Amino acid sequence: MSIAEVKSTTEHKMQKSLEALKVDLTKVRTGRAHIGLLDHVQVDYYDSMVPVNTVANITLIDPRTLGVQVWEKGLAAKVEKAIRDSDLGLNPASQGELIRVPMPALTEERRRDLIKVVKHECETARVAMRNLRRDANATLKDLLKKKACSEDDERRAQDDIQKLTDKYVAEVDKQFAQKEIELMAV
Repeated sequence: MSIAEVKSTTEHKMQKSLEALKVDLTKVRTGRAHIGLLDHVQVDYYDSMVPVNTVANITLIDPRTLGVQVWEKGLAAKVEKAIRDSDLGLNPASQGELIRVPMPALTEERRRDLIKVVKHECETARVAMRNLRRDANATLKDLLKKKACSEDDERRAQDDIQKLTDKYVAEVDKQFAQKEIELMAV
């Protein structure tokens, strides 16, 4: 592996982490219902945890209500409990085969709770970026040990990896600021 490959691989992984963060942030609701909201809610399905959307059809009944149509009758109670126990603050109600999930209006307190969730997601992304930096630096040190590069090249590459890390961490901070503004807008 060359220094260029290490840099390229690290940048690609950081980009993927940033994209994953963006997907996670779209799941944090801003007062409106959307079907991606329940994507990370896990339900116990025959002793294995699976996302709700693999055992049910999720639809938008109206702008503030989701409909969850479970495919197996016996699973409805488990799906309802999984939604209720999630960190989304939702209170689903069964209507026969259909589980209605109304979106409560966002109170000031709920907005602050959601900002804490967003902050946690962003911190997780920052940690992932730092871990990628650490792995890249370890690979560079291995290249130096194997005499595949000079000390100067290794040091320059570490500086480049640090700049890359700073760039992506700044992008994570920008995503957080955007989502915070979005959540606090009434």
